[in-house]
Amino acid sequence: MKITSQEEYGLRILLRIARCHDEESMSIQALSVAEGLSSAYVAKLTRILRQAGFINSTPGNIGGYILAKPATEININQVLKTLGGSLYTKDFCSDFTGASRLCTNSVDCSVRSLWQMIQFSIDQLLDKIQLSDLIGNEKTSDNLLSQLLLQHQYNANLKNQLIG
Repeated sequence: MKITSQEEYGLRILLRIARCHDEESMSIQALSVAEGLSSAYVAKLTRILRQAGFINSTPGNIGGYILAKPATEININQVLKTLGGSLYTKDFCSDFTGASRLCTNSVDCSVRSLWQMIQFSIDQLLDKIQLSDLIGNEKTSDNLLSQLLLQHQYNANLKNQLIG
């Protein structure tokens, strides 16, 4: 499994915009320089983020991009799915059929269960993270995310004890 460049750079651009002061915006050129990306690639990523409702463009000579809503209301799972999609979707089996029209394992597939479990786990964790959780420095974010992971593991262990 890999994180795509679109997911990585899109999230980094969104964080740059989120770190601006309330009335400031960031232009494509400023984002391009700050992230070391081409203006065309930044334009593509900002278009995706704008169409999804995460950012708004501001007109004029000093125009640029600002968050469309508070960072506390922007869910990282939704952002990453907008930028790159899910690891596993219901169309997964029809997308990977091999040379056949239908997957040879479409009726009985033990691997499908693995992909579903991984996607569920990723969703459970990423649904708890907001853009505001990532705005601070690395140490602050690391502490916060470590706490979330520990809580997630604790809840999973508790659930297993109740079931088993």
